Amino acid sequence: MQATTTTTELFDAMQAVMPITSRPALAFVRGRGSWVWDHEDRAYLDFVQGWAVNALGHCPEVVTRALNEQSHTLINCGPAYHNLPAVLYARALAKASGMDHVFLANSGAEANEGAIKLARKWGARQRDCAYEIITFADAFHGRTLATMSASGKPEFAALFEPKVTGFPKARLNDLASVEALISPRTAAVMLEPVQGEAGVVAASDDFLRQLRALTRKHGLLLVADEIQTGMGRTGRLFACEHAAVQPDVMTLGKGLGGGVPLAALLATREASCFEPGDQGGTFNGNPLMAAVGLAVLEHIDQPAFLVRVRAQAAYLRARLERLSVIHGLGAVRGRGLLLALDLGRDNAAEVVRIARERGLLLNAPRAHLLRFMPALTVSREEIDEAMTRLDGVIAALCG
Repeated sequence: MQATTTTTELFDAMQAVMPITSRPALAFVRGRGSWVWDHEDRAYLDFVQGWAVNALGHCPEVVTRALNEQSHTLINCGPAYHNLPAVLYARALAKASGMDHVFLANSGAEANEGAIKLARKWGARQRDCAYEIITFADAFHGRTLATMSASGKPEFAALFEPKVTGFPKARLNDLASVEALISPRTAAVMLEPVQGEAGVVAASDDFLRQLRALTRKHGLLLVADEIQTGMGRTGRLFACEHAAVQPDVMTLGKGLGGGVPLAALLATREASCFEPGDQGGTFNGNPLMAAVGLAVLEHIDQPAFLVRVRAQAAYLRARLERLSVIHGLGAVRGRGLLLALDLGRDNAAEVVRIARERGLLLNAPRAHLLRFMPALTVSREEIDEAMTRLDGVIAALCG
């Protein structure tokens, strides 16, 4: 906090912020790795990391160095021209993903909106004006009008009517429910390999493989929303790799920029049908964000780094399972460093509140569930500290 800003002035300034979500009366001012400090210089162990955004933790040197170096050469030249960081980054993303074309965007919702547009244009060309995209109950694809319509989040049902039509909902891990919705109007199937907002519910590897076979059988696109699961979050660079599934279209965001606003829409050559004028954005592919994205990708896409992520994930899961046994809680689920703990009762919000008061940041996507999204660089000592603090919170509530 600036030396001239008092706590009273800070709280007064908060009144100017549009109340689009409930926030505690504190403001964070600095962070490093797994830790973040508020306006009173109190430290918090962060197991939310901006909702899996800070893949390498707060203010990693990889990001700050790329930002600093690129900011001294070229920040933005506009989307009407190529810039060197963007083309190098697009090539690297295409190579890492097995895709052919890359569209850089600013947010996951924007990337998913682009995927919806791409699938509809492809359907118009390749499937006699087909426009429907089968999505899934409890899915979350973003907060634009189309991506909210594509989502299956119950809380969205009555908001901003009328919704965008054309998104019939299947059930995750139920192939028959998908097949029952396929019609001549169907252009694509779109899913998250792990439904984060639903409470970290994973599509099984068998289901993903069967879904890939089903979409090929019917000549449909498979769209993988890897906004939250991509960039090493599940222990592989992309979650679809666990099932050896290659989608036709993939969207990335959150951890893609290691903390800066960056997302991407990727497509195979066969699925990539945008023409000049179909898609764009003022800040899309700007050199500053592209330089950071390239640095983050090069750091994460290393076998040794991903081996370590898997090891830390196994350790965190084991500690959560031990905690569950001690306190008689529910199951641990998820993949990699995207895990959830079922509390067995609807007190997750209270756990989050008390944990924050004790210097631990957690997330509750459901009333009975805690979600854990630490930095991919989290240490065992930090995992131990987080579990010790959580153990104390749960013991206090049970007591």
